[in-house]
Amino acid sequence: MTAYSIAVIPGDGIGNEVVPEAQRVLEAAARKGGFSFDWTHYDWSCERFAKTGSMMPADGLEQIRTKDAIFLGAVGFPGVPDHISLWGLLIPIRRGFHQYVNLRPVKLLAGVESPLKGRGPGDIDFYVVRENNEGEYSSIGGRLYEGGADELVMQQSIFTRRGCDRVMRYAFELAKGRKKHVTSATKSNGISHTMPYWDERFAAISKEYPGFTTDQFHIDILTAHFVRNPDWFDVVVASNLFGDILSDLGPAIVGSIGIAPGGNINPEKEYPSMFEPVHGSAPDIAGKGIANPIGQIWSGAMMLRHLGEEAAARAVEDAIEQVLARRDSLTRDLGGKAGTRELTDAIIGALDATALRQPAA
Repeated sequence: MTAYSIAVIPGDGIGNEVVPEAQRVLEAAARKGGFSFDWTHYDWSCERFAKTGSMMPADGLEQIRTKDAIFLGAVGFPGVPDHISLWGLLIPIRRGFHQYVNLRPVKLLAGVESPLKGRGPGDIDFYVVRENNEGEYSSIGGRLYEGGADELVMQQSIFTRRGCDRVMRYAFELAKGRKKHVTSATKSNGISHTMPYWDERFAAISKEYPGFTTDQFHIDILTAHFVRNPDWFDVVVASNLFGDILSDLGPAIVGSIGIAPGGNINPEKEYPSMFEPVHGSAPDIAGKGIANPIGQIWSGAMMLRHLGEEAAARAVEDAIEQVLARRDSLTRDLGGKAGTRELTDAIIGALDATALRQPAA
């Protein structure tokens, strides 16, 4: 029996509630699929920062380098600045392990009401592929004349050929099994160096995929199209900043960020990939047992797929869809009255009753 070694980092706030519930679902999927998990828990969090002055130990990456994957809850808590929690934990993991793809599905499911008028299940189904290691989120820059009238602040954006090409190829490979349609997010009419370069690399990589449909939109009108014409899209590839914006807007148009999953992927599997929901730590509802666990559970399904357990991943996703469609065990953010554990129990019940669907040969 295959046993997967998983680093579990619940993090802060509701992460400590939804991660254990998602683990219960993954354990149920493992029983059906004939594999198992070896979970190792880490207390890396804002709470740890408050006690020790660091989000994780100095050798944190070495501690989890040999794991098959990382299962992350949510990071962030009042009193700890966001840039401390981000650069003290998430960014070192994403960059240290070359997780250069941030992958986020955007899919409207039965039982969830979109805020977009007239949109129903099947109308919205696409992926946002965000470049996750460079772009606008670099640490290169600084301040000059700090505190004075002439104070100057500079932040550098870094775009490399290798960085652009590999994330774009990932997007095309993903689209190969879908509608063979890739959209690029740009802003080359206003950002005069990095974005024209991004466009050049997109045009170059597009030539490697004959028979595909491609288009590109400036980020401002692209956000409008996400709202007005979400059915246009199949796979959307974007730089770090633009992808960050789009991959939050995407879940919003399908009804709830609470159900949205995400993965930080090292496609070559030279390092562990990390799976986390889109939602934050939600300290305002932490400890109340009302948080929606679906984002965490669906992220777990993405982890299963990355590990090669496609049938188990599909079974978890099918169970999520069945429970959402029934609408009798939904949490408050989806218009129901169920608690975190009650919703999880419903998903496990549906999973236990779901046959594994083996991938097509």
